[in-house]
Amino acid sequence: MEEQVKTILFDPLVGKIVTALLLLVLLKVIISFSQRLLANRIQNKEARYSLRKFVGFFGYILAILLLTAIFSDQMRGMTVALGVTGAGIAFALQEVIASIAGWIAVSFGQFYRIGDRVQLGGIKGDVMDIGMLRTTIMEVGDWVRGDAYNGRIVRVANSFVFKEPVFNYSADFPFVWDEISVPVKYGSDYRQARKILEEVALEAVGSYIPFARDTWREMVKKYMIEEISVEPGVFLQANDNWAEFTLRYVVDLKKRRAVKDRLFTRILEEFDATAGKVSLASATFHLVETPVIDVRLRPAP
Repeated sequence: MEEQVKTILFDPLVGKIVTALLLLVLLKVIISFSQRLLANRIQNKEARYSLRKFVGFFGYILAILLLTAIFSDQMRGMTVALGVTGAGIAFALQEVIASIAGWIAVSFGQFYRIGDRVQLGGIKGDVMDIGMLRTTIMEVGDWVRGDAYNGRIVRVANSFVFKEPVFNYSADFPFVWDEISVPVKYGSDYRQARKILEEVALEAVGSYIPFARDTWREMVKKYMIEEISVEPGVFLQANDNWAEFTLRYVVDLKKRRAVKDRLFTRILEEFDATAGKVSLASATFHLVETPVIDVRLRPAP
């Protein structure tokens, strides 16, 4: 028994395994210490996050190189076995491999980056973290109305970038177009109503227009897309019940709900100030009583 223990302890393979474990533990300590040091020294959150991810990725690569160097002798005689085993592992872990490939595509293909608002795998929200296997999203919407956070954190496999469309709301153009409809009663002053909507829109979103115009021009240079106007527009459509004005405007995607609230508040204030010249319309239903039915029966002959 003692001889067997000595044989195991002095086995070169056991020594290599112990050496590999010690080196991996030491590497883990160094990587963790480096990440904490960077977090304390760097103030910019984007730079801090990028460096932390880079240090972690560098640690993975260094660990693989160390293991390869330590066990290189054993791997030479196991080429065929490793090939067969690798094929089986690749088949069993095809979803994991697809997620890693998705991570590479996201990292170099400009699908999205940290802070972007995306819709990925049916989930809409802001990207919090891009891991090797999953993307972490702070979800917006669902049971919460508007574009507010609902507090639910969702992790989506990176393989989804190959299976479904990736909707990015803030990649090259950090604005979205939004619209509100304002029903105006027939008989109102339509010219004054249009003027009020145009003035209110410029007051609420006018600060976005210069930057949105410059950003769109950069997109025209980068992509095959036409030049368009980013100024607010008012469009009128008449229907059976009222004259419907549609106000279209460009807005910061994360301030859409607040801007819409400001627009409706100012529109109501300006309409009230017209002393009845411009009035909002609403659907009115007039219920009519059922007429009296007089039924007379003749006596049988």
